[in-house]
Amino acid sequence: MSEHDQYHPDTLAVRAGQVRTPEGEHSEAMFLTSSYVFDSAAAAAARFSGDEPGNIYSRFTNPTVRNFEQRLAALEGGERCVATASGMAAIYATCAGILKQGDHIVSSRSIFGSTVILFDQFLTKFGIEVSYVEQTDINAWQQAMQKNTRLLFLETPSNPLTDIADIKALAGIAHKHDSLLVVDNCFCTPALQRPLEQGADIVIHSATKYIDGQGRCIGGAVVGTEDCVGKDVYAFLRTAGPSMSPFNAWVFLKGLETLSLRMQRHCQSAMALAAWLEQQPAVDRVYYPGLESHPQHALASEQMDGYGGIVSFDIKGGKEAAWKLIDSTRMVSITANLGDAKTTITHPATTTHGRLTEEQRQDAGISQSLIRIAVGLEDLRDIQADLARGL
Repeated sequence: MSEHDQYHPDTLAVRAGQVRTPEGEHSEAMFLTSSYVFDSAAAAAARFSGDEPGNIYSRFTNPTVRNFEQRLAALEGGERCVATASGMAAIYATCAGILKQGDHIVSSRSIFGSTVILFDQFLTKFGIEVSYVEQTDINAWQQAMQKNTRLLFLETPSNPLTDIADIKALAGIAHKHDSLLVVDNCFCTPALQRPLEQGADIVIHSATKYIDGQGRCIGGAVVGTEDCVGKDVYAFLRTAGPSMSPFNAWVFLKGLETLSLRMQRHCQSAMALAAWLEQQPAVDRVYYPGLESHPQHALASEQMDGYGGIVSFDIKGGKEAAWKLIDSTRMVSITANLGDAKTTITHPATTTHGRLTEEQRQDAGISQSLIRIAVGLEDLRDIQADLARGL
């Protein structure tokens, strides 16, 4: 029985991956070093060739980063994690490590705007094709599959409309066609959802969000098998170097310790806020998986342990009304980040998805009247009072 089999997830979030130095430190050590000293030239050669395990250079081997990787892998139930400099670096490292010219991606169209730009403007330059489908339409995914399809990519819940994808069904389609299912688990984290247990092959994280939890650092991660992530994605990281810094890894380790507690509070407040927004006359529609009005509420209840902290809604009056509400807030932070202890608010059509064409935004269901709120840890009554100014 391994260490990971002995403990429950909340214990793993505090304990997994730590190896104490001879100093006997209780908190995880922060190794701020670029390189490492070898006992001899032969020992250095053995490290570089891979004949002997150990640290080589902090671009791809660092004890603090490794501690974070092992802890997150344990929480997701994966064999290997590769930490990266950002969430977008995690997505690119996955694609660059696994795909080749002539390969094909089937992606949900309900994904982060920068991911669309990465796929359309950069991966296509290297001869990789991308097709987009409606996230919740299983038949559309099946029909989009080609002989050269290598990856299926999605976010669930999606950003910002919280569409829920059927992970098990999509895993079945992917594996039937000898493809890999890649799930961005940023909104849920392993505290609420574990895609690998439901058949996904790779999990992507922007550690910048809920894993950090306080908006301090940028980072990302890729979790999966030793053969795929530990070989292909790691090989790209070692050579190209989109690496996580040891300091950021240490911050994320501290974030993982309180992740479960924080996600419970985010979910509780978001559920209450979503229900409150549904009662507001100025609100046209609320998007939150915990509401019975959400079209995938039943699926969300089945594959998630909580509904997350993201609430989006359409306000009557279009862009003018949306901007007026956002500008009327005094406490809530106007910023496009999410997963913070502080509640944030943004207008997706002109921020997170602002680089997309109007047609792309319409296809993704992102209207000028849409507002996204990442519910923080403040008292719910204060969040409601701040939003009420604009409602």
